[in-house]
Amino acid sequence: MFEEFVLAASTGDLSAEPRARADADAVEFRMDLAADPLTQLDEYDGTLPLVVTNRASWEGGEATDIGRYDALTDAIIHDAVVAVDIELAALRGNAPAGEQSHATALRSSARDEGVEVIASVHDFESTPAVGTLADLLADAAAAGDVGKLATTANAAADALAMLQATHEAVDAGRRVATMCMGEAGRHTRAVSPVYGSRIGYAPVDAADATAPGQYPLATLRRLVDGLRAEAASSRRTETGA
Repeated sequence: MFEEFVLAASTGDLSAEPRARADADAVEFRMDLAADPLTQLDEYDGTLPLVVTNRASWEGGEATDIGRYDALTDAIIHDAVVAVDIELAALRGNAPAGEQSHATALRSSARDEGVEVIASVHDFESTPAVGTLADLLADAAAAGDVGKLATTANAAADALAMLQATHEAVDAGRRVATMCMGEAGRHTRAVSPVYGSRIGYAPVDAADATAPGQYPLATLRRLVDGLRAEAASSRRTETGA
């Protein structure tokens, strides 16, 4: 699924999927924000593949108990589901008690179902130094099929650090998805795919953003496609192709 860049439209309402089709490659179904998420999955007849996320409250989401893993385990058996997001802290045992065994069991079940695992890290306060970012991406990429890292940029230097870490991770052969939250890093959502980030996220409806600094879906599609095309053209010019 993530051999090339994938733009995921984030929503807690799968009935919004038709509005995403023109610009998105997939839908990130935020089960923690959804009403009757498993019923929505049972009734889903859209054309876009689904990434299922049931974000824990301790990592910025609305899911408050360990039962979120049961819901995700039920979700990954649906044919439309191609990936599941699992917090790296849970996979590594750094999350609240009882999380790790459920997280690793979910990862095993996902792989049995042929569903890819996005191991994710979110920092809602800051962006660490490049070395720390690189280590987090290495750990996340090793724990899942794609390592996702979203930090908060408080200054332009933070955005530069994320782009540098993205470049180093991709150069090392890792599949990663990177972005900075907040206004100071908003542009990284459009620029990081030029450096090899595999997943971007944008709300189906701009008023329903699921993270600070998200672009509207159509805007991010236009920016990413334009920047990637320009970068490809520049590379061809440099090589004389």
